Amino acid sequence: MHWLDAVQALSARGEAGVLVTVAAVRGHAPREAGAKMVVSSRETWDSVGGGNLEATAIERARALLACGATSPELLTLRLTDRAANAYSRQCCGGEVTLLLEPLETVRPHLAIFGVGHVGFELAHILSRLEVELHLIDSRAAQLAPERLAGLTGGAARLHVRHVPVPELALAELPAGSHLVILTHDHAEDAALCDAALRRPDLGFIGLIGSRVKWRRFREQLRVLGHTEADLARITTPIGIPGIRGKSPAIIAISVAAQLMQVLEAAATFSPDALTPQRTP
Repeated sequence: MHWLDAVQALSARGEAGVLVTVAAVRGHAPREAGAKMVVSSRETWDSVGGGNLEATAIERARALLACGATSPELLTLRLTDRAANAYSRQCCGGEVTLLLEPLETVRPHLAIFGVGHVGFELAHILSRLEVELHLIDSRAAQLAPERLAGLTGGAARLHVRHVPVPELALAELPAGSHLVILTHDHAEDAALCDAALRRPDLGFIGLIGSRVKWRRFREQLRVLGHTEADLARITTPIGIPGIRGKSPAIIAISVAAQLMQVLEAAATFSPDALTPQRTP
């Protein structure tokens, strides 16, 4: 498979990968500058030259995958019989610098339960981000194709689900998903909170509403067996502090900003980005 097809395949599967590019060549080398390959945790596609050069690149790429690195780095390898190579000898006589770039093929999953006034405005904002965006509502009219037509041109991949019992859709979300609960029905909201707390593998759980609403929900959830530690997983009211506007658009902007804080906090930053690594 060509490296570009491999990138597209990983993106479609939501699987992490690293793009390895021959950035510079000095002297003789098996591949020219610009040659590329793609590395995942289990597979590789295309080639940057084979031998020790490629094996070392694959090992380093998988180390980046294992630690969740998001920043690129440079790796310089000498292709001489005097180099202490780990994966056989290459005697081309040159030096190759590789650029290893973690691919943005794994997108966060964001789920909006309730695509009413606020949910619709929030979906408009999030649809412009490179995320897997789940829109779930028990009312089919809220998810009509003509109503959601303006959301399809953005960077997000949309997953639209009309589910009379929204907790069923929640159970199918992948681990690590972040969700916002803002349905039209407080009974649905309460049932979703209960179902979300029964999944310890979820990320952010946001609930729209007042403190009075949350006090009532807390009592209901305690009766259902949830502890104080469980209840602390729910963020309510939602949105960043200091914004007092109550129009759907303003609330959506505030909640979108809060979600961005959550996503950025989960991202890994490498201070060693683009610091060349050399072999002896």
